[in-house]
Amino acid sequence: MTDTRRRVKLYALNADRQWDDRGTGHVSSQYVDRLKGISLHVRAESDGTILLESKIQPDTAYQKQQDTLIVWSEGDNFDLALSFQEKAGCDEIWEKICQVQGKDPSVEITQDIVEESEDERFDEMSDSAPPIDLPPCELSRLEEINEVVSSCLTSPMRKEKLAVAIENDGYIRKLLNLFHMCEDLDNTEGLHYLYEVFKNIFLLNKNALFEVMFGDESIFDVVGCLEYDPSTPTPKKHREYLKELARFKEVIPITNADLLAKIHQTYRVQYIQDVVLPTPSVFEDNMLSTLSSFIFFNKVEIVTLVQEDEKFLTELFGFLTDESTEETKRRDLVLFLKEFCNFSQNLQPQGKENFYKTLTSLGILSALEITLTSDDPQTKSASIDILTYIVEFNPSFVRDYTLQQANSTDEDQMLLNVVIDQMICDTDTELGGAVQLMGVLRILLDPENMMASINKSEKTDFLNYFYKHSVNILIGPLLTNTLSDWPAKEDYQTVQLLGLILELLSFCVEHHTYHIKNCILSKDLLRRILVLMKSTHTFLVLCALRFMRKIIALKDEFYNRYIIKGNLFAPVIDAFIRNNGRYNLLDSAILEMFEFIKLEDIKTLCIHVVENFSKVLDDIDYVQTFKSLKMRYDQHLDKIKDRDRPSLDSVPSILRNSRYRRDQRQLEEEEELWFNDEEEFDEGDSVVPGPDPDILGKKLDPDLNSTLAKLVEKKNETNPGKLSTSPSKAMNNNMNMSNSVSSSPLNASPSEKSSLFKKGLVDYEGDSDDEDEEDGNGDLLTPVHKRARLS
Repeated sequence: MTDTRRRVKLYALNADRQWDDRGTGHVSSQYVDRLKGISLHVRAESDGTILLESKIQPDTAYQKQQDTLIVWSEGDNFDLALSFQEKAGCDEIWEKICQVQGKDPSVEITQDIVEESEDERFDEMSDSAPPIDLPPCELSRLEEINEVVSSCLTSPMRKEKLAVAIENDGYIRKLLNLFHMCEDLDNTEGLHYLYEVFKNIFLLNKNALFEVMFGDESIFDVVGCLEYDPSTPTPKKHREYLKELARFKEVIPITNADLLAKIHQTYRVQYIQDVVLPTPSVFEDNMLSTLSSFIFFNKVEIVTLVQEDEKFLTELFGFLTDESTEETKRRDLVLFLKEFCNFSQNLQPQGKENFYKTLTSLGILSALEITLTSDDPQTKSASIDILTYIVEFNPSFVRDYTLQQANSTDEDQMLLNVVIDQMICDTDTELGGAVQLMGVLRILLDPENMMASINKSEKTDFLNYFYKHSVNILIGPLLTNTLSDWPAKEDYQTVQLLGLILELLSFCVEHHTYHIKNCILSKDLLRRILVLMKSTHTFLVLCALRFMRKIIALKDEFYNRYIIKGNLFAPVIDAFIRNNGRYNLLDSAILEMFEFIKLEDIKTLCIHVVENFSKVLDDIDYVQTFKSLKMRYDQHLDKIKDRDRPSLDSVPSILRNSRYRRDQRQLEEEEELWFNDEEEFDEGDSVVPGPDPDILGKKLDPDLNSTLAKLVEKKNETNPGKLSTSPSKAMNNNMNMSNSVSSSPLNASPSEKSSLFKKGLVDYEGDSDDEDEEDGNGDLLTPVHKRARLS
């Protein structure tokens, strides 16, 4: 049944101050790596798309209204609301928000009410308070102007009044005119004052002032003012960089003038934020958030304008996939596309979904098949970034595309195989691209993000595709490097690559069950991987050991039998001996693996290790792991002996004194335990106490001997072939138990023990039915493995 507690409607406040319904879905709070924090996550109930992904900021004011409504603001002009179907779900999310912000969930608003009321009071006072009079904009008054601007920063009301005065008086333009005069006169003191003035204007945190300063006619002069930092002996050269060194390349001519202007403005403002302004610690956080919002909305507008220009994008992808395109032009196209995808990260989930659907329909994945194999490092690196953007947002786009290639494309040209091949062939000494591509493959192979797909067979289809067409390419370097008993190559780049492959295979063992099992068993993959235990690179040895540890963690008997049959603990024990007791990660990892076998009581592996390696491991005394493993082995053998040893209950009831009689229900329960060979008993105990050797001698009188002998003779006449022991011999064997110590099961030879443990008073061969049967004469036949019932 669907959980309705977390069912919500998402609303957003539009420009007309009306709430727009953004969809119905289910909300959760979870940690998002990309956002580096706990976030509110709303997934649509109709198609599983992401409606909202909002990080819970420590200083955002969240408000709970009417028990089922949570309202907050994203940025300056973007208000959101979650309307819950049930109060319980609202309370759960509210507690999570309060926990992140360190607030008491009993409050109705997470921000200090006093601060909010002060802000409201400032707004109310703003109309009645006297306006700020700015000094005349003259060179001789620069020091006074700087003092006035600085003094207003201490009060929110005065900051508001100062911003209004600067905007209404056109003061920024006047200050920039003074800047030109100071530069012409080499007035260093005046330039230093102007630096302080403009730095403080940024602190006013007003979008209207940013619009003026970042206009085409003003932005370079503003950058010029910020070059004259009093703390540096010589001015910076930011304007020179922006005008001459930073050149905008139009790989495809942009005919939309507004789009072109917005691209230039966004680049320059981003440069001001990242390079020109002092480090963020010097400024207040609210200034940075407003400047970031300005850039954010610019990027959203750029993405929207480009996405709406179908002719531009069609032409772009046409050049990308054209074989005749020059490599330099292709590189510029890919770099533009990477920047385009980077800007799309500012879109809301629904907008981002439409963005990637547009790119996919235009053929971005087929273009990446070409650009990923480029010899140009920049082209290849940018292509990997683009693929990462797509896969991180929605891996199903790539999975669906690869499944469509299954019957129409050669294996070496399939996108998934191109990705694997580029990971294997990465020429970077640090394998930066290979690491990134391994992360992409891990996301694609993760069943967890396949579950919410509309296509319910996506998991089965894609994993079948991968293990049929791609896994051989992935494990190729492993198999090539382990043809003999020692690794073929030990150079740094090779072992780094093998480590990445082993990490991905370990992930597959943990999540793919029978697909990877078939691969391991059919290709004897674990044996080949354990060759790497002889590597001189300890981290690669640990990777191989981790792979085996993942297999053992499954406690799968197919894997266990495979390990035992191949004696695959031998390479691990050899590495352990070579380590010679050094206290390091390898020593700890091997000990932990055997400790796991002991704690989880994996009997088959425990028996194998003790019986084959006890001579070596018995000498290890600085930990108790192997002694405990041997003790667990002995306990297991004792349980087997106790289970096979004839107990008192195997004696017919007429031979027992009345004090040994049991309740019928108890007898049936013990009988069930007796026949279950796989049952585990408590250590050191058996279900039924073993027989006293003297009991039979004491209890069997001559009359009973005669009665039993006649019974056996009668059985022999009816089914002579079923008797394995003569009546007299059976009687003598049982009687001699009280007279001869050497006939005791504890003192018998192994063959005698086995024989003795399996024989009852009368042993019928080939009878294994669970139910008692009667022969044609109505005599009761007793199976060898059940206690006789004689009345």
